Amino acid sequence: MLAASVIVGAGTLGSFPRLELMLLLLLTGAVFWIAHVHAHLFGARLAQRPPDRAVVLRVCREEWTIVKAAVPPALAVAVGPVLGLDVQGGQWFALSVAVTGQVGWSVAAARQAGAPGRLLVLSALVNLVLGLVILASKLWLKH
Repeated sequence: MLAASVIVGAGTLGSFPRLELMLLLLLTGAVFWIAHVHAHLFGARLAQRPPDRAVVLRVCREEWTIVKAAVPPALAVAVGPVLGLDVQGGQWFALSVAVTGQVGWSVAAARQAGAPGRLLVLSALVNLVLGLVILASKLWLKH
């Protein structure tokens, strides 16, 4: 949802809109990754004891999916011209990739957690509805 929100919020970019949107997606993912790592390491653990190197590396790996989720939409922006898409078409394509990825990640996480089939479907539907809300906001904001 983060990548989709970034795409909607990007609006009009400067002289190099594709490159700027790709960088914005990747940098936002990296900043949120750092924020999540910080929250895990210092929010919960600092009260007990300072984290050691192994804990820091484990938390960094666990939260890395935040950065990975930004890569497919950024790649969608990059391949937009190859597909004959203008900047706006590339944004819509990237937004579709982001929402599809969110639905896929939610189902994968539910499956990995051992959720029954109905919860897999529910997870997919909730994430799809959230993605559609973001898509609707893009239409409403007319970016």
